[in-house]
Amino acid sequence: MRALQRIQKAIREQRYRISSHANEEMSEDNLVADDVENVILGGRIMRKFTRDPRGTRYEVAGDTRDGRRARVVCRFLPSGMLLIITAYEREE
Repeated sequence: MRALQRIQKAIREQRYRISSHANEEMSEDNLVADDVENVILGGRIMRKFTRDPRGTRYEVAGDTRDGRRARVVCRFLPSGMLLIITAYEREE
């Protein structure tokens, strides 16, 4: 299974959690969990960070529910849970 498909499956199955850092960043940009889900379910992987000893991170770009461009950075935990590390609005 490709990385994006695996990430999207975790979102559809509600097997994810949002870090406190992500919550802070989301609050600053008026983003909510539905926006994170929308970005991932309709987005694409823009970057893959493989040198992090905690595991590969993925930056997914997509649209929020109200059409704003946003990015979500996430990684899988050893348990298989998807961790949302940060999410932010991206001005094009």
